[in-house]
Amino acid sequence: MSTSSVSPTDPFRSLLKQIWWVVLLRGILAILFGVVALVWPGITVWALVVVFAIYAVVDGIVLIVQSVRDRAEGWGWWLAMGIVSVIAGLVALFWPGITALALLYVIAFYAILYGITGIVAGIRFRKVHSSGWVWSVLAGVLAVLFGIVLLIFPGEGILSLIVLLAVYAILFGVLLVVLAFQVRSTAKKAGVV
Repeated sequence: MSTSSVSPTDPFRSLLKQIWWVVLLRGILAILFGVVALVWPGITVWALVVVFAIYAVVDGIVLIVQSVRDRAEGWGWWLAMGIVSVIAGLVALFWPGITALALLYVIAFYAILYGITGIVAGIRFRKVHSSGWVWSVLAGVLAVLFGIVLLIFPGEGILSLIVLLAVYAILFGVLLVVLAFQVRSTAKKAGVV
């Protein structure tokens, strides 16, 4: 009897094989974004808008492509996360002259919506033993909390936003990297990778 709960006919089999690197890429991008924001804390609002926009668009495209390509159970949530990410990035990219406060609200609502979809998607994967769904839920909770903190304290200034955004991105990225290796481990145990 195999110790893995992922059988050869399981619909998650191909998803596990392919998704781990996508999650890893998203985690690395988030960590890089956070480090860049911390290294240059005097970054201008325009530069922050552009960096955030690029990150959100790339992250969203990766999610959309992966979800549409695999269409495994729960793929609609990953697609929704990707769409939210791309829309937030495009809003920031096409209106780079927005004020720091408007940027703060765009990022806050992006984080909350992204977090909610991440929590729901993670919970949907809880049925797959050793899938790392807890990490996805934790990353989603972190995103929601980050968005709420931004909404509660909007007047603290753009520099505070940069530091807070950087810390959030690094923590979120680390959680995604851990999730990626958990998913890869599960795929290896199932004989998929």
